[in-house]
Amino acid sequence: MYLEHYNLKEMPFQISLDPKFIWLGEKHIDALAFLQYGALYNRGVVLITGDLGTGKTTFANALLERFDKDIIVAKVANPIMENLDFLYCIGSEFNIDMKSGGKDDCLIQFSRFLNNCDSENKKVLLIIDEAHRLGQELLDLVQLLSNIKREDKDLLNIMFVGKNEFIDIISNKKNLALKQKITINFHINPLRRSEICEYILHRLNVAGSIKSIFTASAIGAIFSFSKGHPRLINIMCDHALLAGYVKGVNTINEEIIKECADAVSYTHLRAH
Repeated sequence: MYLEHYNLKEMPFQISLDPKFIWLGEKHIDALAFLQYGALYNRGVVLITGDLGTGKTTFANALLERFDKDIIVAKVANPIMENLDFLYCIGSEFNIDMKSGGKDDCLIQFSRFLNNCDSENKKVLLIIDEAHRLGQELLDLVQLLSNIKREDKDLLNIMFVGKNEFIDIISNKKNLALKQKITINFHINPLRRSEICEYILHRLNVAGSIKSIFTASAIGAIFSFSKGHPRLINIMCDHALLAGYVKGVNTINEEIIKECADAVSYTHLRAH
């Protein structure tokens, strides 16, 4: 709606996983290197945590972009399911036909798959998003999968991606064995004010902008509103661009940001 008004080629602040819009600060780039190392060299279990809207899933997808064909990746987006359905899910993601058997048959087939991949010098990574939603039975199953070995070599790399409360869940004594396998843990903090400026400029540039649209005071107001959470930054910036279009202005100032903050309810933001 407002693209032509700002000379943009596409929407810069959509809540999407388009990799070209991913912005990585110095701390993110360093963390990606560690996480990539952990996934490629069988370093056990990797954990990515962060508050709601800090970009955990986006960050995990940025990591996937770094992998080559020698690593086979499957992702469980929402692990609220029964054990057998979970096995069917990862079987489908890894292109293993499991749906004809029960739990024991699935485990045998999955173990065979992992051993075959190892024979071909291929790494296998299972990413479990929304890990804080895992129930105890599924955590026990994941622990079982993590125990599949070949000559004392772990065959499955696991990456948990979840909200901060997953740390409490994994710290329960029932999950001690699984927690002890976590060798790399990266916590995603909200963006700092200087990072928000870079974040906004990056997304505008990718969308086709050749100039700064948001004033310094507007970015300060965005920081105050969003507390550095990328999801809220996207929502606010999108509303502000629409408001600027309606007003017929090409620059977004602090006043427009404050008007948008008043117009967008907290409940609406949390729903995203």
